[in-house]
Amino acid sequence: MNFGLIIIGDEILSGRRQDKHMVKVIELLAARGHALAWARYIGDDREQITVALREAFASGDVVFSCGGIGATPDDHTRQCAALACGQPLQLHPEAKVLIQERMRDVATEQGVPYEPDRADNVHRLNMGVFPLGASLIPNPYNKIPGFSVGHVHFVPGFPVMAHPMIEWVLDRRYPDLRSPEHEERALYVFGANEASLTPLMEDIEARFEGVKVFSLPSVDHPERGLHIELGVKGAPQAVEAAFAYLRQALAARTGVRVELAA
Repeated sequence: MNFGLIIIGDEILSGRRQDKHMVKVIELLAARGHALAWARYIGDDREQITVALREAFASGDVVFSCGGIGATPDDHTRQCAALACGQPLQLHPEAKVLIQERMRDVATEQGVPYEPDRADNVHRLNMGVFPLGASLIPNPYNKIPGFSVGHVHFVPGFPVMAHPMIEWVLDRRYPDLRSPEHEERALYVFGANEASLTPLMEDIEARFEGVKVFSLPSVDHPERGLHIELGVKGAPQAVEAAFAYLRQALAARTGVRVELAA
């Protein structure tokens, strides 16, 4: 099963906020033997969000969607999720209880009466309006939950909330899910260009089933200067054979120097 990530918010695309989700999700997945298959950035546009979520539901992938589940005018994710999965929105009864608990806690902290019928408190209940049939993702930071619809999981845009919520989903929903064993091996190649190496890369992918070749050129590395990080990835046994073939082929080339990549 593949893992995908959707990051929603104009503030990311405008540069007002820096994305902190992708690197953390990669880290959380890697710690559990998984890898991120794809990621997508979307602004606060209902049509674009709805299209992306329809594709996520149809993909069968495990998808995490970060951002836009609040109750301000620029938060559209809950409404778009309902459109994308074809379910009506409703106030989730457990979410209502949690949100009211949070409002009561805040009132106690501020030393003021808790007034559940006050207009702003009634409005806050919109944060618990999810597509019919959604299940909750607990929020250890402030109790305001996220939600799941099938294999698509919705969390806030705040990293301090989103990241432990994503970790909870991985450990509770997918504890036994195992990705195929995966390995990467690479060399730093000096004295060659990508065009001259392309036939070798194509040869390796043709010879070794399931192996993918990657080429990462660098022109201004502070230590290695002009070079190419050339490697193979896939199932360990196939990678071992493909990497041996790669090293042998490069050793036969004149003027080419290689180093094992870190």
